[in-house]
Amino acid sequence: MAGQLAALDDPSLVLGRVVRVDRGACDVLAVAAPGEPTVRAVVGPAVLAQARVDPQSTPCVGDWVGVATLDDGRISLERVLPRRTAFVRGAVAGTSHGQVLAANIDIAVIVEGLLPEPDIGRIERFLALAWDSGAQPVVVLTKADLVPDAEALRADVGAAAPGVDVLAVSGVTGEGMAELVRLAAPGVTLALLGPSGAGKSTLANALSGGERMVTRELRADGKGRHTTVHRELIGLDSGAFLIDTPGLRSVGLVGVQDAVDRVFSDIDELASECRFSDCGHTAEPGCAVLQALETGELPHRRFESWRKLQREAHRMAMRHDARLRQAERDRWKRIHAEVRRSGRIRP
Repeated sequence: MAGQLAALDDPSLVLGRVVRVDRGACDVLAVAAPGEPTVRAVVGPAVLAQARVDPQSTPCVGDWVGVATLDDGRISLERVLPRRTAFVRGAVAGTSHGQVLAANIDIAVIVEGLLPEPDIGRIERFLALAWDSGAQPVVVLTKADLVPDAEALRADVGAAAPGVDVLAVSGVTGEGMAELVRLAAPGVTLALLGPSGAGKSTLANALSGGERMVTRELRADGKGRHTTVHRELIGLDSGAFLIDTPGLRSVGLVGVQDAVDRVFSDIDELASECRFSDCGHTAEPGCAVLQALETGELPHRRFESWRKLQREAHRMAMRHDARLRQAERDRWKRIHAEVRRSGRIRP
């Protein structure tokens, strides 16, 4: 907290942390007012003006902010402090900016249910976003009490998540929860991220020691039901903070090329052994990636998932970088010129 106070550097403002965001207003945990810790703050004009220039600067859950009391008694959010980390997903089609889901996260807990079978491709996508945020990702596989061999499934997911801890837990029976609870150390902020029905609210209740979040029974097909409808920062008895989020229907990628490489570090290592440094891993001789596919060392599912995320990351990078767009146009001009020179297509 000392670092945030130093960054605020304005005695007229009170340091706070955004607990919840609604249209035009936020619930803010005012750290200097223990008697009434949560206040309702309208978003001040300076913050609104900055958000029009940079939509990603809009206050979000987890932000450290400076608030002030206006002459009419209202609380105004006057400043958003620089974010240490930020979980950003791609915005809807037609816009070039991403949406900040949560800020200042230390541990991104990617939640996926073991029933039905985990979607490993979705986990890989969430991992890319988590690494890109600057937080440390952890994969938590819920509903371990509902499957016959949770450990085997955990091992399968672990193979697709190099360098990441993968836990199989049950928020109902407590199986595997001790290791997750240890992550919730004083001052640490965790964020629960995953699809609807994965068990995020059950985990939030288990970590907070109470029924803070509404939960619902599984559907007849074994899938969970959507319950959380807004992002919220929860204070835990351990002194940690927890951000529960609604299920994400779509998870677009924004400028996460390096993060994709980190998720697929095994493929990156194979690529470093290819004969050519610019190997496209399609039909080139001496391609270590293709060889690994042939021997079964590299699963075809993982290779196709890597291809998909690489293409998406490249498309999003071009949407945000005019130089990349121009370079891509120049590349296609050269290709078309070469085709015309070869005589394969007559003008």
